[in-house]
Amino acid sequence: MDTFPEIRDLQIFASVARLGSFAKTAIELDASTSYVSKRIGLLERELGATLLNRTSRRVTVTEDGEAILKWALYILDATGELRGAVSNVRTDPQGDLRISSSFRLGRNLIAPALSVLSSRYPRLNISLIVMDRPVDLIAESIDMDIRIGEVSEPHLIAHQLAKSTRVLCASPSYIERRGLPQEPEDLLNHSCLVFRERDQPFGSWRLRRGDAVSAMKVSGSLSSNNNDIIWKWALDGHGIMRASRWDCTSSIQAGELVRVLPEYDWPADIYAVTTARLSASAKVRVSVEFLKDWFTAEFGRLMMD
Repeated sequence: MDTFPEIRDLQIFASVARLGSFAKTAIELDASTSYVSKRIGLLERELGATLLNRTSRRVTVTEDGEAILKWALYILDATGELRGAVSNVRTDPQGDLRISSSFRLGRNLIAPALSVLSSRYPRLNISLIVMDRPVDLIAESIDMDIRIGEVSEPHLIAHQLAKSTRVLCASPSYIERRGLPQEPEDLLNHSCLVFRERDQPFGSWRLRRGDAVSAMKVSGSLSSNNNDIIWKWALDGHGIMRASRWDCTSSIQAGELVRVLPEYDWPADIYAVTTARLSASAKVRVSVEFLKDWFTAEFGRLMMD
């Protein structure tokens, strides 16, 4: 191999490997399927190896492709660091910024924040990906994952954006029909609306009162992996849900929901999570600093109850 592969071709290969489809990659890159196929073919000839198995239904990475993908991701990360180092001397961060978050957090808090961030730094190309599942920042080319709760992965760096808690609440109609629990153990006799969270055991709720912690396995006739559905069921009077305090404060103030076991809660701080390498990037650093300031101001408004 006399020449080094083009960075753009490595980016296209990494995208095809992640998405498993030439067509989906073309849509993501705003290009044609034939262009993606052509660039992959050129990369394979350049490297002298078949990187992808192509079938009519799916594209999969070959054994040689897996080895190349590892280095491609490393090179793309290093390239991002190089661009970040260049922009370190500038006051105007620029480039692609891929941010992931859960659906409700992403829609209700992160999207409004990124609207302001984009206006402030118009040379940033921001993409927000929302999903209620764990993400692999490196494999999925994510610069920053904004999540609720502690960060357990030792290779990631967590930047706290805001302190918050999870609380229990239900509609007035449910409380009128079933009554208010007096102790955490009473939840075992209530209909609990269970949300299958990104990385939490299904139906396992923990509550804190001072230094005392109660843990229980709750259940009910309705559960979902979509938090918006859980919210709709709670407002319809189907049971007790667990929600972030920032998310339910306005509904409680409006009388749409009632706090259940109001002396109990559970920590649910919000973090921006990055890899060790990307945390040195100027665009990521500026974005994290902006989000810290934005959350401070926004939570000052939301949490005045």
